Amino acid sequence: MVLAKGVQIICKDTIKPYTFLNLAVASRFELPKHIIIIIYMSSNRREFLQQLGFGALQLGVLSTIPASAWSATFKPGQLPRSTPELQGMSAKGILDFVSKVEAANLNLHSLMILRQGKVVAEGWWAPYAPQLKHTLYSLSKSFTSSAIGLAVAEGKLTVEDKIISFFPNEKPATVSENLAAMRVKDLLTMSTGHDKDTTAAVRESSDNNWVKSFLAQPVEHKPGTFFVYNSGATYMLSAIIQKLSGQTLLEYLKPRLFAPLGIEGMDWEVDPNGINTGGWGLRVKTEDIAKFGQLYLQKGTWNGKKILPESWIVDATSKQVQSKGGARAQEENDWQQGYGYQFWRCRNNGYRGDGAFGQYCIVMPKEDMVIAITSETGDMQAILDHVWGNILPAVKAADSNAQKPLQQKLGKLALPPESGKPTSELISKMSGKSYKIDDNDLKISTVSLHFAKDSCTFKIKDAQGDHTVVSGLGSWKEGVTDISTMPLKLVLTPVPGEKTSKIAASGAWVDEKTFEMTWRFIETAHYETVRCQFDAGNIAVEFKRSLAILAKTKDPRPVLSGKVIA
Repeated sequence: MVLAKGVQIICKDTIKPYTFLNLAVASRFELPKHIIIIIYMSSNRREFLQQLGFGALQLGVLSTIPASAWSATFKPGQLPRSTPELQGMSAKGILDFVSKVEAANLNLHSLMILRQGKVVAEGWWAPYAPQLKHTLYSLSKSFTSSAIGLAVAEGKLTVEDKIISFFPNEKPATVSENLAAMRVKDLLTMSTGHDKDTTAAVRESSDNNWVKSFLAQPVEHKPGTFFVYNSGATYMLSAIIQKLSGQTLLEYLKPRLFAPLGIEGMDWEVDPNGINTGGWGLRVKTEDIAKFGQLYLQKGTWNGKKILPESWIVDATSKQVQSKGGARAQEENDWQQGYGYQFWRCRNNGYRGDGAFGQYCIVMPKEDMVIAITSETGDMQAILDHVWGNILPAVKAADSNAQKPLQQKLGKLALPPESGKPTSELISKMSGKSYKIDDNDLKISTVSLHFAKDSCTFKIKDAQGDHTVVSGLGSWKEGVTDISTMPLKLVLTPVPGEKTSKIAASGAWVDEKTFEMTWRFIETAHYETVRCQFDAGNIAVEFKRSLAILAKTKDPRPVLSGKVIA
């Protein structure tokens, strides 16, 4: 079988000796024992690598069976691919994990498992996809911690430095003893001495100066002695990086962390003064999460280059303080295993960065494994329970019988589109007509729905202009919209310059008078449902964001009422 000009695959049994023209290339391939690649360089090195889809400077790795995977294109910077069995894992355990999280309706968006530095399983629940970024929420904190580690290595600060030393102009007129004692280390370990999370108070500052507001909060406990999860503390780490470097946290990390790992296209939300939020707001792809975990597993080394000091990795991922959280007893609770420098300790002697609604970067050093997960779940502990109950035991024994079913399962992952009928007798009466909406807090003046054979175009007009979402009928239709994602977020901070969002939408008639759409904003963790009810020339439009659905609460936005425009 010929893969490309200069490459041939044959059985080992047919050749002696097993020679390669380029052992450096050959050694990067993960192959079944009976297969070998013979490379006969009839083209130059650059052309050869480009034909394989590797690029000239960075080699990828061809995935092993099934045969269809041989033709896959690999991009520079991608992690090498393999199979569970070739890396000493059972595919069945991974398959069981996927089946169980689906059965529990945990709403995973993506999964990537690395073993011995190679991707052994990966999947995205459509309409989510590998090329899309995803909101990380508090998993962002672990990246912020890494920036502090880099700054310490550069001699810009130490973890013992006092916080007020960085912000002499923002400190309060009277500095309490506890505030004066607060160190960078206390920010890193969530032991600032505050009695509660400062984030809400910081965001609500009257003059939009979040640093000043943080320093103005009472510090009830001696720093270093009292743990409370505190996203405001992580924001301050971001502010320190910007103060010391003259760059935003994102700008600071680009050449030092993101570029060496081949991470591109990331963005980060900001406060009113352009300081990256630090404790939340970073967006990267699933594979980027996996790379970050692999960097930590490799003690800060990437492709032979030291990115972060090993001593920082050890300190950041060790238990620095006893953590709190979760509703279960400590031995069954992954939020009570200890906290490091913006990393949680896990059961089973692992550690993780994690974010609200199930954004995970789980590192298991003993098993030489990294697991990256994105989701929107109301039960984060349940996802970890299934990791420990299914993926972790898969390391102990290989099982080739489940490899094909696993590949088939991962290749067909999908979240269900809106269920119902694709049509209604009402379509002929209301399609294309505009409805004038009564006065409302959203400043929406008109809406309309235009039905085609396989789609519905929903149009809305507000104070900013016209906005459109196109939904597939009983299927996902991907597109771009300028409808704001802000109402869907847990924290209302913007991505600089973002004016449009990627979206996948689906709609169906749930009864003869009610058309319902699901809008998934596929570079966030969130979605919303939009229900349109028609009655004798009247319309009622109800929005419900996924956070309200998870919490079983009422969406804060009003139900829109209107009449057809004659």
